[in-house]
Amino acid sequence: MSISTATHDGCSSSSPRSAKIANLIRQFTNTMKSGGLKFKDRCKKPTQVHALTINSILSSSSSNSDESTTLPFVNAKSLLPYGLPDTHLIEPPLDPHLNPLDFINSISDLYKRIIHSSSESESCGLYLEQYALFCAVGDPKLLRRSLQSAREHAVDIHSKVILSAWLRYERREDELVGISAMDCIGKVLECPKSALIDIGYDPSHSVFDRCQCVSENASENLNVTGCRTSLNNEFLVHGNDDEIVWFCIGNEVITCLRPKIASLSSPLNTLLYGNFIESAKETIDFSRIGISKEAMRGVEVFSRTKQMENFFSPSIVLEILSFSQKFCCEEMKSACEVYLSPLISTIEDALIFIEYGFENMASLLVASCLQVLLRELPSSLNNPKVLTLFSSSESMEKLASVNHSSFLLYYLLTQVAMEEKMTSVNTVTLFERLIESATNTWQKTLAYHQLGVLLFEREEYKHSQTCFEAAFEMGHVYSAAGIARTMYKQGKTYLARELINKILSEHKPNGWMYQERSLYTLGSKKLLDLEEATKLDPTLSYPYKYRSVSMVGENQINEAVEEINKIIRFKISPDCLELRAWFHLCLEDYQAAVRDICALLSLDPNYMMFHGKMRGDNLVEVVNQKVQQWTPADCWVELYDRWSCIDDIGSLAIIHQMLVHDPGKSLLRFRQSLLLLRLNCQKAAMRSLRLARNLANTKHERLVYEGWILYDTGYREEALSKAEESILIQRSFEAYFLKAYTLADASLDSDSSSFVIQLLIDALKCPSDGLRKGQALNNLGSIYVDCGKHDLAADCYINALDIKHTRAHQGLARVYSLKDERKAAYDEMTKLIEKAGNSASAYEKRSEYCDRDNATSDLSMATQLDPLRTYPYRYRAAVLMDEQKESEAVEELTKAIAFKPELQMLHLRAAFYESMSEYELALRDCEAGLCLDPTHKDTLELYHRTQKAAEYT
Repeated sequence: MSISTATHDGCSSSSPRSAKIANLIRQFTNTMKSGGLKFKDRCKKPTQVHALTINSILSSSSSNSDESTTLPFVNAKSLLPYGLPDTHLIEPPLDPHLNPLDFINSISDLYKRIIHSSSESESCGLYLEQYALFCAVGDPKLLRRSLQSAREHAVDIHSKVILSAWLRYERREDELVGISAMDCIGKVLECPKSALIDIGYDPSHSVFDRCQCVSENASENLNVTGCRTSLNNEFLVHGNDDEIVWFCIGNEVITCLRPKIASLSSPLNTLLYGNFIESAKETIDFSRIGISKEAMRGVEVFSRTKQMENFFSPSIVLEILSFSQKFCCEEMKSACEVYLSPLISTIEDALIFIEYGFENMASLLVASCLQVLLRELPSSLNNPKVLTLFSSSESMEKLASVNHSSFLLYYLLTQVAMEEKMTSVNTVTLFERLIESATNTWQKTLAYHQLGVLLFEREEYKHSQTCFEAAFEMGHVYSAAGIARTMYKQGKTYLARELINKILSEHKPNGWMYQERSLYTLGSKKLLDLEEATKLDPTLSYPYKYRSVSMVGENQINEAVEEINKIIRFKISPDCLELRAWFHLCLEDYQAAVRDICALLSLDPNYMMFHGKMRGDNLVEVVNQKVQQWTPADCWVELYDRWSCIDDIGSLAIIHQMLVHDPGKSLLRFRQSLLLLRLNCQKAAMRSLRLARNLANTKHERLVYEGWILYDTGYREEALSKAEESILIQRSFEAYFLKAYTLADASLDSDSSSFVIQLLIDALKCPSDGLRKGQALNNLGSIYVDCGKHDLAADCYINALDIKHTRAHQGLARVYSLKDERKAAYDEMTKLIEKAGNSASAYEKRSEYCDRDNATSDLSMATQLDPLRTYPYRYRAAVLMDEQKESEAVEELTKAIAFKPELQMLHLRAAFYESMSEYELALRDCEAGLCLDPTHKDTLELYHRTQKAAEYT
């Protein structure tokens, strides 16, 4: 593949950055081949779509005004001061992650490389590559598992420090009040002390084991106490006269044992026993060596005890470190680093000590400083000195000199910078460092593509295009979207369209390709491309957004609301909620508008409405003048109603309104986090949970929230410990519920099930509201069903329904089904559908209790409402396979796997391929599935069985 790098306007750029980027490309890529994609330059700028206005409602505003200027006054008579949404301002962002054309082949190949890796360091790098690929999927659990696996196989201190800090950053523990960056959660995985221990991979000791922080601290204190009496007594220096040597520093004389000092290093041994004049002297002048008398006494003590004593001051130890470096005393140098490392606890400490580390080539000391800086992310990147340390080429050379400059380091830093939306010049330099540290193709590809995205956001389109071209040249086809977009921004719409046309003609079509081409077409062609994009990948939001905005332009506002609802039903995002609120304002449905804006602000509290021109909370204040105001009691009534209707967005909005009046209520933040988790907004949910923890007024309540944070980030045992500690302080509903929920997450035997049942009964005895008790009753009913106690389960579900826990209809239907009362089960699910409205899960579940034709109808509706639900595709594929329509069955799964690569669908498709004797394809799907979950028992069995079958063909 090749893209011409010449600028189409005939002008070359000679700016320093352009030259720098060009130099990086020459360094890491082959010279661009001639004869690539060549287009005629029509020099056409993007055609301007006519502005949308509804004059009876709106007053227009210039779209060219500076978005950062002071906002105009807004009152209740002018609720849309910026007109209607502009289709030019809703274009989709470029994906900054690796986006392979065939994701399944990519992760299948990666799995094979992982299981055949020849070293632990290679495995660590492969898991980092896995993380980079999984970023496109966006599943936090997959991403966390990849980082944990990389940390598990890390063998050097540098990698351990970075990966431990990365895992901590992913949990955003920096937002927890009272938690230090160097605090340990009790696992080797993230332990700052364990990361600094230079031992290789040991399969007998897992990084998921408990770390030894407490016992190590006790041991250190014991050692210090035991040896303190032997240090300040110079009479301990004794020996034969020929063994004594005196070092003069100014007027002071330090008595030392010659053989002990000589044993510190080869240079000192040569000095004292070699062919030097000093070797024959009893007194040696060290006044010009650059060491103080106190530090020399420390050297003498270490020569005898091999310990860096506790009462030495850091300044003395730094002198000893410098002496060690000068005379190559590696053991003493290492002891100095071990002594100094625990003293570094703040960013200021790290910035000071790291310079000593550079000066004395002290790798462990530098690692300790890096650890503090990285564990303080993201706030540390806002420190100009820290940003300069990581971004300057001089500092990169210094880091490299002590083996602490790597792609891994700059990958973490650039990921944080992207997530924090940092776009400064120094951030650009960080990405340039990422490119310089890249060593293999995927790393270089990722680095160039991400730098291209950053430069695009900075509106440096020519430089951005150069980076995208470099990534494209290395085989990353998605970077063509970046090339086309930069061409478009430079007025070369025709060239952009032709590039995407060429991509479509050379590769299997993907949803993003049609979406990208739609940006460069008009009218019916644009709509056709968007329809095709939705067909291939219904998770792309831009097609829904464009169609709905276009409908508003034609005064079809109700239709616009319905169009944007199609994606909000299964994929909630601030930008889509913003559009729907905008449409409701046009309809003067102010209550619905407030609902959507409040829900939006729960996802992103700082969101700017009207294409970034007005704060969302300001707009709520204005629109609130048009709606009836609720008291706190009214809000609770409304919350119960919304909850019972399974209206999660409405519930979220009400909780946001309650928080406006009572921002310090931790209980509301906790409820907010539960709703956000249900809406699959994990980052926002974890932010709310951290706020709940910070706002908790009592220790037992805070422990519960800390437990949920640990549980949601994969630390089950630690979560259980927090629940038990909370119960010891005070028996509460939430503590019992957390403990029961955590235990139920594992496979339960009869004894464990009985214990969990008792925990939930204890929870129900504690004070709480109906919303949470309904959930507890629902969970209790589920465990009773698993234990075969159907009547008790039915009682739980009925009691839950009595307090408006509508989801209990599903559990009750399951009980009826197990009693062979399928008609009653079907009717129960119908009640749920009637109450919950458009609930894809309810249609999916009802399909289990009816004949094939009705099941097919229900599952079709489920897919229409939520195309991300995988059961309907698997059911339809199984039906087609039963009808011996093998190709159609595989295709049914394939179209879903294209936008939802999910283990169960991959497993089923692999089984289909196995039955069709397509062993290579079956093995590919098994490998891809095992890359997603390497412990999945059924897929492992299928994989091994298929391998054996393939050997005999």
